[in-house]
Amino acid sequence: MAAALRNLVSEKSTLPDLVVHRGFHPINEYNNPDLLPGSYPTLFPFGIGGFEDDARPKALSFQKQAQYYLNIADRSFRYHHSFIFVVWNMIQRRMAHLKTSFTVRRSNFHQVAQNLTQISPAILDSLASKLEREHSFSNLAPAEKNALNLLKQVNTIAARIPGSQASKICVRNEIRSYFSYFGLPHLFFTFNPCPAHSPIFQVMYGDQTVDLSHRFPRLASARERAIRLARDPVAAADFYEFSFRCCFEYLLGWNFKTRSSYPSGGLFGHLRAFYGSSE
Repeated sequence: MAAALRNLVSEKSTLPDLVVHRGFHPINEYNNPDLLPGSYPTLFPFGIGGFEDDARPKALSFQKQAQYYLNIADRSFRYHHSFIFVVWNMIQRRMAHLKTSFTVRRSNFHQVAQNLTQISPAILDSLASKLEREHSFSNLAPAEKNALNLLKQVNTIAARIPGSQASKICVRNEIRSYFSYFGLPHLFFTFNPCPAHSPIFQVMYGDQTVDLSHRFPRLASARERAIRLARDPVAAADFYEFSFRCCFEYLLGWNFKTRSSYPSGGLFGHLRAFYGSSE
């Protein structure tokens, strides 16, 4: 704001309005409340409201605060061209850092633990570079061979990271558990509502001209609806959640509060259980 006022009253100033610092060292993403306000001055014009701020009276998690910014009445955060992608990338990295663990056989635990403390990041970096460049195990140094053998004895567990191979295995195991308890499912179906053609999504986007009391309300052009969908992925996610809950509650008779079927049932009678996964 000071730079903008200076430009209004003075034409001789040679100082830049905005200085973008750069360097070779990455900035810490953890417990750094100045990171995102400094990266997005248009979204945080006063430089406050950063993530993981120790000065905040009540602690707020990174993911909860990100959800809050994407759901406030001012839609500047969800309409920004890169904010949502950067924040989601940071959340994914945090999940990879904090929710990844190693498993080893009990008989090899003490040996693996001792060898693991002796391997330096430089050895792992050199091993990765050689394997990527040469695609061969013949020219490895003894320390690199030991690191490779150690990696073969360690299994990486990352079941809580969405999209990872471990999370897919976890989903398959849960489905098999359902089979053993409830029996084979009687119905398989794919639920894929299209927000671009839905009047409900247009209202969630903010179009106040759509009258949902009409059976076939007048909508914007197909091009405009596609632009809205690309511009507001948060509204598209809210529309999917709303459609999914309405389908199971009013069509299939499932009560999400009690996690059981309504006494009156639904289209196929009373549901004992269901399992769904999103792509």
